Amino acid sequence: MPMNIAIDGPVGAGKSSIADAVAGKLGILHLDTGAMYRALALYALRSGVELTDEAAVSACCAQADIAVGYADGRQRTLLSGEDVSDLIRTGEVSAAASVVSKWPAVRERMVALQQELARKGNMLIDGRDIGTVVLADSPCKIYLTASAEERARRRYLQNLEKGDNTPFEDVLAALNARDAQDMGRAVSPLRQAEDAVLVDSTDMTREEVVDAIVRIVEGIYGKQ
Repeated sequence: MPMNIAIDGPVGAGKSSIADAVAGKLGILHLDTGAMYRALALYALRSGVELTDEAAVSACCAQADIAVGYADGRQRTLLSGEDVSDLIRTGEVSAAASVVSKWPAVRERMVALQQELARKGNMLIDGRDIGTVVLADSPCKIYLTASAEERARRRYLQNLEKGDNTPFEDVLAALNARDAQDMGRAVSPLRQAEDAVLVDSTDMTREEVVDAIVRIVEGIYGKQ
């Protein structure tokens, strides 16, 4: 059986960057599932689809050619063969991804793709329904979180580095709204799996979080 590790958590918890570092230390691949939903959101935006129209988004999802590849051990997200890894990191695409990901047809297709990838070998997968749906049978599940204020602070500082001067209060409000949407959706809502280990990074450095998760994994699977 492959070594499959699930990391879930809310927006701004640092899942992607932490997962990258943990996977690197363990010598396995990291699958960023959020990038797959973002790629679909980009396809829907380019297609002019109304994101709140379930039937239209579901049809769009069936047509979208989304694939994941790896170069130098890092994930590259492909849309119709185009590398959109950087294009999907905008605020517009992020907001659109949160909307389209609530539709059952979208989640059904993405989960199937993610499970297919996980069956092929050792992999760390992060997202919002990994421990509860995608890798529900995995013995290694982690719920990574931090206080809303700390997550908003981190996002605010990241925005400043990109030249985005959105006030902290607005960043926090958007984060709280995203939490409510992710946790309140009818299909695969964000929640901590019953057997997941909670890692609260509010008062931890990035290195401390990475080391803590590596120790959890090694305690389950042993040192690789």
